[in-house]
Amino acid sequence: MTRFQFVADHQRRYGVKRLCTILGIARSSFYYWRRTAADRAARQAADAALAARIRAAHREPDGTYGVPRITAELREDGERVNHKRVARVMRSIDLAGVRLRRKHRTTTPDPAAAKAPDLIGRDFTAREPNTKYVGDITYLPLDKGKFLYLATIIALASRRLTGWASADHMRTDLVVDALAAARHTCGSLAGAVLYTDHGAQYTSRAFADACRKAGVRQSMSAIGSGADNALAESFNATFKRETLQGRKHSAGEREARLDAFRWLHRYNIRRRHSRLGHRSPIAYENTLRMTSTTLTQAA
Repeated sequence: MTRFQFVADHQRRYGVKRLCTILGIARSSFYYWRRTAADRAARQAADAALAARIRAAHREPDGTYGVPRITAELREDGERVNHKRVARVMRSIDLAGVRLRRKHRTTTPDPAAAKAPDLIGRDFTAREPNTKYVGDITYLPLDKGKFLYLATIIALASRRLTGWASADHMRTDLVVDALAAARHTCGSLAGAVLYTDHGAQYTSRAFADACRKAGVRQSMSAIGSGADNALAESFNATFKRETLQGRKHSAGEREARLDAFRWLHRYNIRRRHSRLGHRSPIAYENTLRMTSTTLTQAA
């Protein structure tokens, strides 16, 4: 109960002046509080209704969305709302996105292996689809100190996960399988650049042969610099954060595979990406296709 409410509840018995003096508040402040009670009640009701919609938007992606993506969800549904108000209401109902946990190393360079040139130069953008990709390996920790490893191929134009493979090891087969999946998804990767770190899997002869067969030009980052593959690092962090949701590990490999498959599928179709105007990768690709078709017709 606020001091203003106390005055309102007891004013008939003790009087406003006496109560305000005892409680140390100005009478003008009390009268303003009483005069604006209807507007305040309306705001509280509106916030309660917004809180219900925020809970629904937060629950749909497994409780992983923070303020920016929740705001985008609400606006897409026709809600005219400011992100600051969303943040305030989320704090009031104790909702937040999930946060990142500590890393486990997945890159082990082979000093004797041949290195590909850097054809990206930290420019993680692409104006046209099927021209630039990044590849990397991440993981989900399992019980008993084990790991489920995930190799990914991500398109720079749309941030779409075009190929991936998972296994309980980090042998070269893992990244070769991810490249094959990307080739199957895209139909052809001929002429595209694939940017990776200097991990032994990516500098292996088997992976180089797979790239040549796919018509892919290999490109590599500087040794020991996570910033040189920032897009993949960001994807990996989000994947682990939103899949584990604060847990130290998955219960077992089967659970981890199911969680990974569900999240990766939703990432492409549903998950909003801040760099894509809070659209999903596939929704953004559809926009690119529509723009390309419109320009072609206009020409």
